[in-house]
Amino acid sequence: MPAIMTRRRFITFMAVAAGLPMLLKAGGAKARPVRWEGTALGAPASIQLFHTDEAQARAAIAAGLEELKRLEAIFSVYRADSSISELNRTGVLENAPDDFIAMLTRALSLARISDGVYDPTVQPVWQTYFRHFTSSNPDPAGPAPRDLAAAFALVDWRAVEVDAGHNRVSFTRPGMGLTLNSGAQGYITDRVADVLRSHGFDRMLVDMGEPRALSAKPDGSAWRIAIANPANPGSAVTTLDVVDKCVSTSGGYGTLFDTAGNFTHLIDIRTGRTAPALLSVSVVADTGTIADGLSTAMLMAPVERRLAILKAAGGQKAIYVTPEGVVSTVEA
Repeated sequence: MPAIMTRRRFITFMAVAAGLPMLLKAGGAKARPVRWEGTALGAPASIQLFHTDEAQARAAIAAGLEELKRLEAIFSVYRADSSISELNRTGVLENAPDDFIAMLTRALSLARISDGVYDPTVQPVWQTYFRHFTSSNPDPAGPAPRDLAAAFALVDWRAVEVDAGHNRVSFTRPGMGLTLNSGAQGYITDRVADVLRSHGFDRMLVDMGEPRALSAKPDGSAWRIAIANPANPGSAVTTLDVVDKCVSTSGGYGTLFDTAGNFTHLIDIRTGRTAPALLSVSVVADTGTIADGLSTAMLMAPVERRLAILKAAGGQKAIYVTPEGVVSTVEA
């Protein structure tokens, strides 16, 4: 099976290394870091916060992980019993959870803002690439044109009907499919952060696929996040000092379908091809819900539309990195 199924993971956490040895006075006690690592929607996830009572910190993290578990049961395309899998299987979702309605509404709004460059109904095309490259002896040129054409005929964000009043979602065409992976990770990051804050914590770095910094560190410094070079993920090309912001990064090299890197998980619906492997964009916004998904839209958007999309979708900055390590920025 030649497909290389890695998760998109583009940000090196310099903040973690800087924060771990930190021992600071806070209200007469030492504020110490506590860290959890795991997965969310199949991607590496982590929580780092500072505490003066480790038991309280562990209890808060446990509550945050319960929230993660609840939301994975809604958004995970890898679980047959999730809400999104039921919709994709039957074409209709009755009694859709409020979180599903909220996240889908955001995704459809982003599709409208980006003129469909970002389209959450691209799942049938993704599945076509996946089935092709996980089959025996796949053609290195990619799926057959007729298979891709059939899949693209099912892609249209306007064919998703949302009845928020009755919590009902449906497709107008049989065989359609939805993915919220580019968006739900940021949404989950926000919700887990809300739970941690409800337990009294306000200085933390929460990453359920997209890192969000809450307040500054106890010493008042910003969380420092390094942006990797797509051609050499172990090397940072620039850093961001982040306080009360989320950084979401998209790039083709996060999931490669073939060993040559000619086919990636990000699909350009304008051309039917996939996004370049060695190009990335990081979007800075106030929340994960805003930043995630928008980074994918900004990666696919024509150059002349980038600024308008960034502003309309609530982003503040987009940082592009080329295979040569050249960094350019668009600011709202």
